[in-house]
Amino acid sequence: MTNADSDLILDRLQALHPKAIDLSLGRLERLLDALDHPERRLAPVVHIAGTNGKGSTLAMLDSMLRADQRRVQRYISPHLVRFAERILLDGEPIDEPAFADVLDRAERANRGESITFFEITTAAAFLAFAERHADILLLETGLGGRLDATNVIDRPLLTLITPVSYDHQAFLGDRLEQIAGEKAGILKPGVPCALGPQRSEALSAIQARADAIGAPLLLHGRDWHADHVSDRLVVRFRDEDLDLPLPALRGEHQIENAGLAVVAALMLGKLSPSREAIAEGLEKARWPGRLERLIRGPLHDLLPERSALWLDGGHNPAAGEALAAFIDTADPRPLHLVVGMINTKDSQGFLAPMAPFAETLHAVPVPDEQASRDPSEVVQEAHDLGLAAVVSDDVPTALSSIAEQSSSPVRVLICGSLYLAGHVLRANS
Repeated sequence: MTNADSDLILDRLQALHPKAIDLSLGRLERLLDALDHPERRLAPVVHIAGTNGKGSTLAMLDSMLRADQRRVQRYISPHLVRFAERILLDGEPIDEPAFADVLDRAERANRGESITFFEITTAAAFLAFAERHADILLLETGLGGRLDATNVIDRPLLTLITPVSYDHQAFLGDRLEQIAGEKAGILKPGVPCALGPQRSEALSAIQARADAIGAPLLLHGRDWHADHVSDRLVVRFRDEDLDLPLPALRGEHQIENAGLAVVAALMLGKLSPSREAIAEGLEKARWPGRLERLIRGPLHDLLPERSALWLDGGHNPAAGEALAAFIDTADPRPLHLVVGMINTKDSQGFLAPMAPFAETLHAVPVPDEQASRDPSEVVQEAHDLGLAAVVSDDVPTALSSIAEQSSSPVRVLICGSLYLAGHVLRANS
């Protein structure tokens, strides 16, 4: 089978359910039964939920384990360029013939029944993972936790919850404790869970769920700490201070993500990587589209010489705060934002932390996304924040406009959507 085969199957699967998001486990459980339960034949699972930092944390944990010569599978969402990126085998996307094969088998087993796109592609991923030897599977939730399609694993080896903040309120609830309660749905009796930093309302909801089912919690700030000390990462866990290199992933928020990944690595028992592999993994971890600097390519070349072009897929208020913390106010080059967002996101909450640091904002549509937010609405919200903003047709037009207005070096941050980040990576390749 070819790329065209998998693309055709994915197109058909999109039409099996009228709603893109319809949280339930019943449809998937029916299909997994028809597939002879591949979810029961997986390698030991680390299951992760949270609002921000899931992908970064797993990317670093994956890198540590592979530095220790472990065979690692990883399930992520969404993808950036091709859908097969969601099913990672030892750091590489599943090859197209194998991907088309598991999609085809899942489609035939489903027999045209109603099922969401994420549910049936998750079933296909479980098929792919079950049929390949691995030491461990790193499993990322798609949305929420309690009713997420990944939450059919009866007893993972370990669970992780990264910081919980506001996102997907239409599906998870308007209050932070509701959202955290949904994320805490991945907790299992007797299975330890390591938590990233949490606001008090979120922590209370997670603690209540843990107490109700008997899931041991390891809390940031109580059971483990991670600090940036003199260009080193210092992680304290179980009365041990680990002096480690800073993570390759940029941004101060990655210190706590790295700390959670280190704690997870140390909790894996026989699968725990050596201290040397943990250090190597931190230095080698890569996670495209997350504070990634584009140092060459056609989009980069549109800007004046010695300019810096950055790309990030963050899209909620917590991500906006992380990006604002990353912006170096000592850099004399003016900062320009190029922003495209999905219409379910809090664009003003995302932009507010960055607005004081930016000189202009160019709002663009997210290509090929029906849910793309109207750029004129983003412009109005930027104006409300006191930020000069205009609509641009697309990213190249925005970059060209920035270059025309400044012959000196600039900094540009393209952000607001992982879907936009994927489009940018394709356009700049």
